[in-house]
Amino acid sequence: MIEDKSPQRTPVENLGEFGLIDFITKNFKISNDSTITGIGDDAAVLNHTQSTVVTTDMLVEGVHFDLSYVPLKHLGYKAIMVNLSDVYAMNAKATQVTVSIAISNRFPVEAVNELYEGIHMACKAYDVDLIGGDTTASRSGLIISVTAIGEQDADKIVHRKGAGDGDLLVVSGDIGAAYMGLQILEREKAVFKANPQNQPDIEAYSYLLERQLKPEARKDII
Repeated sequence: MIEDKSPQRTPVENLGEFGLIDFITKNFKISNDSTITGIGDDAAVLNHTQSTVVTTDMLVEGVHFDLSYVPLKHLGYKAIMVNLSDVYAMNAKATQVTVSIAISNRFPVEAVNELYEGIHMACKAYDVDLIGGDTTASRSGLIISVTAIGEQDADKIVHRKGAGDGDLLVVSGDIGAAYMGLQILEREKAVFKANPQNQPDIEAYSYLLERQLKPEARKDII
């Protein structure tokens, strides 16, 4: 008998919305004192002793990412990073996130779990609590909406309007590295479409690809 080694595909409807939420969030732990109530109630309860900073970003399949070359685990990690980055840009400490997703029926439970493995990695690495969100059906692919929450003393929060004439503007990181990584991925996708037998040769571009697929928020420059 030939063993079936195809990946398991469990339909999301087998678990239901609440069963899916329990399954994908079972490994998330609370690590911030300002999180009083996290996942599992009608709403989260927070107790920030400083000013609260809130930001939201949405990632839409076909607009912000292409699943033909973006692994779901990397996508989950990146979805958190792009939001934490805005909190750190305000000179605040990121403390909590909420994650809402809309998924089509082509995504089984295993795929959703892979996405949340990346989210879990990001939350754990940056000491951030996942405190809630929502899941719903989509007819147009995968949509991810993340809200990040942070805190800082009011007089230490940095605003864009704070820049003035004569100030020194400093940019961190490698300008254009993520864009170059995207160009490489798009190039390899085009090559694969022309010749599916072609094997991509991208080892030399690992740094650029990491900047695109698995960026890091600059927590170190607050």
